[in-house]
Amino acid sequence: MAPPSRKIRVLIVDDSATVRQTLTEVLGADPEIEVMGVASDPFVAAKRIRDEAPDVITLDVEMPRMDGITFLRKLMSQHPIPVVMCSSLTEAGSETLMQALSAGAVDIILKPKLGVAEHLAESRIRICDAVKGAARARVSGRRGPAPEFGAGVASPEKKLTADAMLPPPTGRAMARTTESIVCIGASTGGTESLREVLMSLPANSPGIVIVQHMPERFTASFAKRLNDLCEVDVKEAEDGDAVLRGRVLIAPGNFHTMLERSGANYRVSVKSGPLVSRHRPSVDVLFRSAARSAGGNAVGVIMTGMGDDGARGLEEMQKAGARTIAQDEATSVVFGMPKEAIARGCVARIVPLSQIAAELLRAAAR
Repeated sequence: MAPPSRKIRVLIVDDSATVRQTLTEVLGADPEIEVMGVASDPFVAAKRIRDEAPDVITLDVEMPRMDGITFLRKLMSQHPIPVVMCSSLTEAGSETLMQALSAGAVDIILKPKLGVAEHLAESRIRICDAVKGAARARVSGRRGPAPEFGAGVASPEKKLTADAMLPPPTGRAMARTTESIVCIGASTGGTESLREVLMSLPANSPGIVIVQHMPERFTASFAKRLNDLCEVDVKEAEDGDAVLRGRVLIAPGNFHTMLERSGANYRVSVKSGPLVSRHRPSVDVLFRSAARSAGGNAVGVIMTGMGDDGARGLEEMQKAGARTIAQDEATSVVFGMPKEAIARGCVARIVPLSQIAAELLRAAAR
């Protein structure tokens, strides 16, 4: 039997003693994670890092003496370490966290809410998965490959499949339409990778629906930021939105987004529901809905991210006749989701990030 891998060592940086204690309890309960220390502000954190570097830092946005964004930028320029930003659920905070992602943060988590067992359990899943994804992330300036942690440790949480939201595809061929649609799934590292893809697309690109694992409300700021940068129109998806040429719909955080067919056209359905593949929104749910509603009229793209969300759904899309694309290992921040899809044998094309936009346009034009 192989020796157990060492735990992911985390430094918690937050000015709230309550948050520090809660995060310590949440992360410490995971068998793959060890809280190596806490810090009340960036100056205390900097001293701790000089003595012993953590594998991951959770970093609050608003703190005394130095705000989290300033500290993040200094850290990335001097001593790159994977950082997960921690914030309360506010519109202003979501705008700031978009800056954090641009500055090099790997992921975003919400400060955990106390008092409701179900919500706290879901918060634990999200927080621990974000830390595990960050530990495997390629961070600019980091030397060598990301370490492997927790090999062979089974997750204590039951993973639901897309069956929890909609039945499997029937296998019946879908009638061809004049328009192709594109479905994209991404997680850790996906925010900046999606920006690069969407900025490369022309204004008349096929309609696109995206699931990027992000907390509630942050997807609205993410969509707004992309809309300001891209030729295509980008918006957070709302229930009933039409999937149109030149439009990109981002699944809202905390809601599943599914593709539905209306005659020869498509629209999205945005619904609540359980976590699927440990996520809400789930890539598997979007991809299954595309397999059911679009079949060979669809293109599926799976990008950087930890875990296996989307792999099963992409296989269902491929069996329904869709063209399938995966981001390659060299350009993935975390080569988890694409790797799982490739292992299933359902990926037709494996391309670097810089070629995804051109590849999906070619696939949609076939």
